[in-house]
Amino acid sequence: MAGEIAIPLLPCRDIDEIAAFYTMLGFTQIYRQIRPNPYISFQREDLRLGFFGMPEFKPEDSYGTCLVVVPDPGELFEAFAAGMRQAHGKLLVSGIPRITRPRKRKNADNHSGFSVIDPGGNWIRIMAAKPAPEAKEEPSGKLTKSLNSAVVMGDSKGDHVRAAQILDGALERDQNSATTGELLRALTYRTELALRADDPAAARDALTRARALTLSQTQRDELADSLAVLEDSENGLRGL
Repeated sequence: MAGEIAIPLLPCRDIDEIAAFYTMLGFTQIYRQIRPNPYISFQREDLRLGFFGMPEFKPEDSYGTCLVVVPDPGELFEAFAAGMRQAHGKLLVSGIPRITRPRKRKNADNHSGFSVIDPGGNWIRIMAAKPAPEAKEEPSGKLTKSLNSAVVMGDSKGDHVRAAQILDGALERDQNSATTGELLRALTYRTELALRADDPAAARDALTRARALTLSQTQRDELADSLAVLEDSENGLRGL
């Protein structure tokens, strides 16, 4: 049978809180009820999500998750990020709710993806339908391999503490053999992990080390995504 539609039904503490969040991301509310049980649903193009309210629910204890396969995670990320910046003046990268950035996942056959962790603590996992084309000179050094492992821990499993430990050990061990590009990517992710852990001192340290790297214009062009992440991290550190 063709034409099936699956709609995840996920828990939340407050459907009005969920409504504000998903509206910010560009979703349209298509149903809402208070009785007999709180329930709300949203749609954004072909993506539909439903949420049921549980006033005593603790978002930090949530196991709610779903996988959304899309042609281009980067395009959807930019749309979500624009909504966050308009509402908050920055990306939400720590606590609940938050968003991660599109990155290849070695535990997902190198498909690129990112996650939205909503106010209910639910992980909406956005994943590319196809793996991204390999770059002509894909980084493959020891530091990059450790970075890939850290991304699995931090972005797939949500364990930013273990991810930071992996990356700190690799930066200490392999910094002298790594390329400038590898160092920048690793320090950029370390900055993000520190922000997730509400550790502004560690975030500023990683950011300072990243900014101290000497880059040619060619390298700046190649590393434009990482440099954009550093800009967002600097914005997130203001006032902390």
